[in-house]
Amino acid sequence: MSTRKLRFALFGNTHQAKKSAAVKEVLSCLSSHQATIYIDKEYDSFLKDTLHMEVSADGIFEDSDFDADFVISMGGDGTFLRAASKVRDKNIPIVGINMGRLGFLADVNDQEVTACIEALYNKNYRIEDRALIRVETSDEALEGYPCALNDIAILKRDNASMITIHASINGEFLTTYMADGLIVSTPTGSTAYSLSNGGPIIIPGTHMFSMTAVAPHSLNTRPIVLPDDSEITLTVESRSHQFLVAVDGRSEKLKEHTSLTLRKAPYRIKVIKSNDHHYFTTLREKMMWGLDAR
Repeated sequence: MSTRKLRFALFGNTHQAKKSAAVKEVLSCLSSHQATIYIDKEYDSFLKDTLHMEVSADGIFEDSDFDADFVISMGGDGTFLRAASKVRDKNIPIVGINMGRLGFLADVNDQEVTACIEALYNKNYRIEDRALIRVETSDEALEGYPCALNDIAILKRDNASMITIHASINGEFLTTYMADGLIVSTPTGSTAYSLSNGGPIIIPGTHMFSMTAVAPHSLNTRPIVLPDDSEITLTVESRSHQFLVAVDGRSEKLKEHTSLTLRKAPYRIKVIKSNDHHYFTTLREKMMWGLDAR
């Protein structure tokens, strides 16, 4: 077993007070390896103030101000997405320990914590590169991180009527969507919001994006799959004169007629997977894909 001192940056869900046992196991296992531990400031406060845990970290960081060999996300898929938004282009692999419900991205359960960390030291894992979508605006820039590991959704605001979205691909007009919104998804996000709206399941690594309307006015509107080197241009009209852009669920308000350009980000997120975990098994077990309940 390698004795090299590894550095870990920890992110966690700050709404899961009942999951303290798994958190303690992670910290204990890392300490037994004399690992260098950095903890996200918000999560560190949660561990100390809410869980009343004694946490001995080598450093506390905010936002993306950290460097490490591995990032550990302790929570559900939402926590994993948040960690990815902080890793950005650092090229640091992320392992997700599931303390939520579904756990499609965060697929290490609380019974596998010690084995997972041992696997990191023994290099008994694989790394999957996952594409991101980046959104750029013609007018006001987004305040938050503009890249999504799962999806970017264009949505109506509040209880307004449906919005009109004019879509072009590589400069060629595609169609005008009249709908509650439009989801542009990566393969990683194809089993999330897109799937719940009838979008296709896309296997990670297939270099595709999908576009799926949310509650379209016309039943002739169907999801479409595009090469991930496509440039997608969207212009929105709305009776409220505003609409929302949600980047992995982080939403911001924009004015109508703002032009959005979506394209693949120039870097990828590295996701750690156990050699014992396989995509189709996860698809069947967690999504109950193909299950016949008769």
